[in-house]
Amino acid sequence: MSVTLDTADGAMDLYEVAPDGEPRAAIIVVQEAFGVNDHIQDVTRRFAAAGYHAVAPAFFHRAGGGTAPYDDFSKVMPLFDGVSDDGILTDVDATIAHLEANGFDRSRIGIVGFCFGGRVTFLVAARRALGAAVGFYGGGIVAASPLGLPALIDEAPTLQTPWLGLFGDLDKGITVEHVEQLRNELGGAPVDVAVVRYPDADHGFHCDARESYHPESAADAWGRALEWFITHLG
Repeated sequence: MSVTLDTADGAMDLYEVAPDGEPRAAIIVVQEAFGVNDHIQDVTRRFAAAGYHAVAPAFFHRAGGGTAPYDDFSKVMPLFDGVSDDGILTDVDATIAHLEANGFDRSRIGIVGFCFGGRVTFLVAARRALGAAVGFYGGGIVAASPLGLPALIDEAPTLQTPWLGLFGDLDKGITVEHVEQLRNELGGAPVDVAVVRYPDADHGFHCDARESYHPESAADAWGRALEWFITHLG
């Protein structure tokens, strides 16, 4: 179901799915650059099926909301009007407050994101203390994002939340060199961190609605994400 949250920057829709029975913890699912579309809603339901209270905030509310198709990137950029790191954190904070009101303390809240959302998980892991974070092919961490957001690599040594990064070696937007630079910088982080590369995977390899979907890499990455959350969220 969808609910509406009040944020400091206006109302924001939240796609929310509760599991059958008592939830083991809560997961914030962060959209790709294409919005909270059918795929992101499906991923949110998958986390609920795994026993988590799962929510997907719609970060494009400042531009009026909506989604963009995978095959027309020209429709993506207008949706990012007003999106900034401060705004992202405002939206995440509102989502965390909603989950806290539903009985989840921060140690039992995880965050996972894909594409744009992969970078969001790193930003949140650097600026907020949650139970766990997982980023799938998040660009704009080592180098500035083409979406107009700054690089975050300098914050690697001061992460506050355990973070797992999952990347495809065939991803032209996130080079292997950048992934290895990130791995090296994360070596000084005070929390648990891990970086995994998939040699046969491209950007978007986990999304079964995209041509770059790679079932074997997707299955392994999904399993690792669940294991990360089990380990860190209890």
